Amino acid sequence: MIADERFTTYLNSLGSENTPLLEEIEREAREHHVPVIRREMQSLLKVLLALHRPERILEVGTAVGFSALFMAEYDPAEAVITTIENYEKRIPLARANFARAGRDGQITLLEGDAAELLPELSGPYDFIFMDAAKGQYIHFLPEVLRLLAPGGMLLSDNVLQDGDIIESKFAVTRRNRTIHKRMREYLYELTHHSLLTTTILPVGDGAALSVKTGD
Repeated sequence: MIADERFTTYLNSLGSENTPLLEEIEREAREHHVPVIRREMQSLLKVLLALHRPERILEVGTAVGFSALFMAEYDPAEAVITTIENYEKRIPLARANFARAGRDGQITLLEGDAAELLPELSGPYDFIFMDAAKGQYIHFLPEVLRLLAPGGMLLSDNVLQDGDIIESKFAVTRRNRTIHKRMREYLYELTHHSLLTTTILPVGDGAALSVKTGD
């Protein structure tokens, strides 16, 4: 937990509910222990979509399709969305959810490893949402930067790892040390890259918001 639970609960209580279908899909996902973006991230995402109005969105990490549907619902520009998922068991659920929402013509789901699929995409994308395996963010970054349009936004979720990111690697469980190391490398790259202007926000489990300021 990176923020006081009472504080987070209060802020979340100020938000409005999503559409009935999004509420239902979120509830189903949580009942089956499928991670979906937290309410704090949803609020941030709504503001960014309203501000930036992206026309082409790329998502790395679909899960059951909640966040892709969320972006389709709340982007005023009604963007064309491409989303990538590697976990075979979740792909049919995502496709079914896109069909339930009548968004299967708006959202394209690519099946497979993002490391292999990203180089095949041409872009550019106005908005890229990174929400896949946390240890792979650093490996995806070169292709993501290639695909991101100048002036485009990159939003990376879950970058603070429940606060573990500030700890020494020796304070992190051995099985999490590789992810810890790679996420620190990723955050350093985002904040020091010549093409990016980045801020790290203690929202949800941590969000990195980057704008591509060069070609």
